[in-house]
Amino acid sequence: MVNHLTLAVAGSGKTRGIVDYCAAMPTDRRVLVLTYTQANQAELRGRLASRAGDHPEIEVMGWYTFLLRNFARPFLPFLFPGRRVLGFNFDGRPHRMAKGLHRFLDSSGAAYACELGRLANELIEASGGALIRRLQCIYKEVLIDEVQDLSSHDWEIIDALLHSTVDVHMVGDIRQAVLATNPRSSKNKRYAYADSIHWFREREAKGILEISESSETWRCRPEIAAFADTIFEASWGFPTTQSRNGTVTCHDGVFLVRPQDVDRYVDEFRPLCLRSSANSGKIFNLKYVNFRLAKGTQCKRVLIVPTQGIEKFIQRGTRLGPIPAASFYVAVTRAFQSVGVVLAEPGNSALPFWKPFGDVMSESNE
Repeated sequence: MVNHLTLAVAGSGKTRGIVDYCAAMPTDRRVLVLTYTQANQAELRGRLASRAGDHPEIEVMGWYTFLLRNFARPFLPFLFPGRRVLGFNFDGRPHRMAKGLHRFLDSSGAAYACELGRLANELIEASGGALIRRLQCIYKEVLIDEVQDLSSHDWEIIDALLHSTVDVHMVGDIRQAVLATNPRSSKNKRYAYADSIHWFREREAKGILEISESSETWRCRPEIAAFADTIFEASWGFPTTQSRNGTVTCHDGVFLVRPQDVDRYVDEFRPLCLRSSANSGKIFNLKYVNFRLAKGTQCKRVLIVPTQGIEKFIQRGTRLGPIPAASFYVAVTRAFQSVGVVLAEPGNSALPFWKPFGDVMSESNE
């Protein structure tokens, strides 16, 4: 078994694992490291330069760049003879009735990001195997970080790689599936976001992919890790997170914070304040970061302004859908030491309320 997926919890050191793996391989092995976001690309390049700077055959590339450089630009003539890709259009979209070349390229010849996966997938077939053979000649191994960010036609492309002679190693956390390369596409919708776990398990059942779990977090305190594990119900089959954070401070764990205490809480602990979107948390004059934009960050403490769905989850145990659950999981697992959730009434929750020191000498749910 060569193709491998590591499902790693938040704070487990996924990127560090990729860097260590690359540093340990032979210096002449041609390896491509792929990831979706520019921030993660920059982090990988910096870490690899520090730890594996003597490995000249390791290349870091964004997913769209990968599709442009190895699929669209060299092989477009297989679908549209005499035509070339002249640029990249990240924000634009083709007319909904567009067909042929106009489905994939705008009037200036730039490839639409939203259709690039579909174009790449069609070029695999149109090239009669030449595209995959070329990749096999260039790279011995492809590593994909944050694989849960892929979507739509990307899964067909990964399938083609899994059936090639290129060794494929993927790393990700399905519970952090809050981004997507093509969120509007209906292709492979049943594998969107956290539901991509089913795609991986189907390939594992076919014997073309081996899945391992990395359940240790070096970030989240045990109380935070245990609470984060409850966000996805047991039927998802995720392993229990094991915390390796033994640091003790004056305020550790997960707490509820009454709205009237928010200002004092922020003054005392200086948490990263998180909300679902720009429409949330307007009643508090705080400097917010949206849940999805917080992905990839870490901090000592966070304060979360919940959605109605999160409130019902805490108060009644009402389950969140896959996308809201992933967003909440990302928010909770940014913290090393403490998580505060703004809530007026606890309902059935056993989480303790934080109370300002001047009011009581302890934190309890009363």
